[in-house]
Amino acid sequence: QVQLRESGGGLVQAGGSRTLSCAASGGTFYRYSMGWFRQAPGKEREFVASSMWGRGTTEYADFVKGRFTISRDEVRNTVSLEMNSLKPEDSAVYYCAARLFGPGGDVRYDYWGQGTQVTVSS
Repeated sequence: QVQLRESGGGLVQAGGSRTLSCAASGGTFYRYSMGWFRQAPGKEREFVASSMWGRGTTEYADFVKGRFTISRDEVRNTVSLEMNSLKPEDSAVYYCAARLFGPGGDVRYDYWGQGTQVTVSS
């Protein structure tokens, strides 16, 4: 059973940057593909970025390519999401997710964190 805990959310001005972090515990981290998703009020949850287990191959949603970067630290068992050039439409609750083996990307994940709110002011 993997536990995930996000941190780093908050209020940021448009054009600014924010880095989210997700700490994983209770599992062998390198075996898990890690993903970030987000959900804005009234909208469905959507895939943002992922880092595949093993090779660390990354995938990004088109709307964050060039602005967001996902990275994982196999020593600290964390996955981070560096967000740059933030826009008001990036405002959402951001969730960390883990999937045992298997690909990353917009797929089904096994474990989810509680989420962290990011609000981008215009």
